[in-house]
Amino acid sequence: MPKQSPASATPHSIRPLAPADLEVVVDLSLLAWEPVFNSFENILGGAIFDRLYRPDWRAAQADNVRRICLADSAESFIVATADDVAVGFVVLQQDQDESLGVIEMIAVHPQHQRRGHARALMEFAIQRLRDQGLQLINVGTGGDPGHAPARALYETVGFTGVPLVNYYLAKGVGQ
Repeated sequence: MPKQSPASATPHSIRPLAPADLEVVVDLSLLAWEPVFNSFENILGGAIFDRLYRPDWRAAQADNVRRICLADSAESFIVATADDVAVGFVVLQQDQDESLGVIEMIAVHPQHQRRGHARALMEFAIQRLRDQGLQLINVGTGGDPGHAPARALYETVGFTGVPLVNYYLAKGVGQ
C-alpha cells in the first residue's frame, strides 16, 4: 500500500528487494554516495585516499552493496515510486542476543532526494526493527561534509550521535 510523506513528497511504497532490483540499487547507491567519496578525498588528500579507495572505489562499493544486500543475515527493502521504479533502499540487520537492530545501508538516488523517500525508509526501518522486539537501533555515518544530509536525517528521526574519529597516516606522508 503506497505511503505518502509530506505534501511536497512523491508517493512511494516500500517493499522487499527483488533480484531484478539489485543492479538498480547498486547504480543508485554509487550516485548517492559519490559526494561522500569526494568529501573523503578532499579531507584525506590523494595519498591516503588512493591507499584506501583505489584503484576504483565504485567497483569496490558496488561489490559491497551487492554483498550486504544479499547477506543471509540482512533484510533489504526498496522504496519505489508510484510506477514501481526503485529510487532508494535500506538494509537491516539484527542481533537478537543484544536486542540490537542495525540500519546497515541506506541511500536514495540523487534525482529523488528531498522528496521524503529517505525519511520514509528510516521510519519503516525503525518500525520494522521495533516490531521484532529490538530495544536499541544503530546507524553509522561519517562526520564529513558529504555525510551531513545523513546526519540531519538520523537526528530528525530521533537518533543520538556519538562523535568518533578515525585517524590515518600514510607512509611517506607527514614525515
